[in-house]
Amino acid sequence: MAMSTTETTETATTITLSERAASEIKGLFERENMTTAALRVFVSGGGCSGLQYGMQIAEETEPDDIETEQHGVRVLVDPLSLRYLAGASVDFVDDEMGGGFKIDNPNALQSCGCGSSFAAEGESSCGSCGGGCGG
Repeated sequence: MAMSTTETTETATTITLSERAASEIKGLFERENMTTAALRVFVSGGGCSGLQYGMQIAEETEPDDIETEQHGVRVLVDPLSLRYLAGASVDFVDDEMGGGFKIDNPNALQSCGCGSSFAAEGESSCGSCGGGCGG
């Protein structure tokens, strides 16, 4: 399915990748000698809040993937995940607990204390991950 210029422009800002996150991802790709890899960001069922975030290295694109490039990193998202991730941002944070990727999602009605699980409109509420839920 071909995308029009308008669709490409609109989807280019649906998930924002920070410069710090891009730097970490590019470093990983370089260490693993992955010259054509992309970052896949997705949502799957499960987690203590009903939905959970996922990120993985993708060597290939799927036919319906929405692809953008930010700070030199290709970012892939499938249309179903985009429904829950539109407007979200991916950052890399370093704190006293260590470093890792963090997704800030304006579509999350509730987020679990573990930070990797969330509830969106029409989804189940928080269960128990040991960290409790924030609102």
